[in-house]
Amino acid sequence: MPTEPALRAEAVRLGCTATGRDDAIDQCGALLLKTGAVEPAYLAAMHERESSVSTYIGEGVAIPHGTDAARALVKRTSLAVVQFPDGVDWGGPTVHLAIGIAASGDEHMSVLSSLARVLSDPDRAERLRGAADTATVLDLLAPTDASKEN
Repeated sequence: MPTEPALRAEAVRLGCTATGRDDAIDQCGALLLKTGAVEPAYLAAMHERESSVSTYIGEGVAIPHGTDAARALVKRTSLAVVQFPDGVDWGGPTVHLAIGIAASGDEHMSVLSSLARVLSDPDRAERLRGAADTATVLDLLAPTDASKEN
């Protein structure tokens, strides 16, 4: 039986604004909740994680996610991508793309691997941050066989 993709079109929001980091995390969490990926208490765990260690990973991208204890609140592995063209102050760095992660295991690692490949290429990172449509985001973050990339 094929597994559902961790990132689906209904979990991508482009052209958003946020009043700050907490609002941006709330938007990611709300999208994970709306798509049925998590229990409501997961949202508080995302803020708890952020208060202990920043989820900013570079190139204008943050990956807010819950604490290890919150894995029990995950119904299915899922990602939520929220784009902030004007940027959000992430406690110093500016974030233009927040990718909320809900995972009970390590099923999300293939998408994170794709994200790492995109962020290691400044041109592709810029395409992701500035994506004008959902298809571009899905294409850039699609899990790929590493042998196809090389």
